[in-house]
Amino acid sequence: MADASYPEDLLYHAEHDWARIDGDIATFGVTWFAQDSLGDVVFFDPPKVGAEVTAGEGYAEVESVKAVSDVIAPLSGEIVEVNEALKDTPEQINDDPYGEGWMVKVRLSDPSQTATLLDAATYTAQLD
Repeated sequence: MADASYPEDLLYHAEHDWARIDGDIATFGVTWFAQDSLGDVVFFDPPKVGAEVTAGEGYAEVESVKAVSDVIAPLSGEIVEVNEALKDTPEQINDDPYGEGWMVKVRLSDPSQTATLLDAATYTAQLD
């Protein structure tokens, strides 16, 4: 399992999801806190490419040894890529939540929504 970290270059949603913004494309995943709370991830059920996601709503499911949990979209848009490797190696969500454990890439429908997300310091302060 990865060591606790919250990269400064990401934006965070209060429901323990992150977004890496690159122009109008955002990569989504779950934070270290989320994967640690879940325990060992054994299955990732992604959305389909082309699906629309809405900020604050579930877009995928992660199953761990403890529970099945919805993954919440930090921003709205259209899924343009799914991390297919997670089908065979869902443990990457635990091992590398900000790298190989990314979940989807989304073409943002409203880039101004990024203003509603938290920086790393604000996100980690609300964990206490």
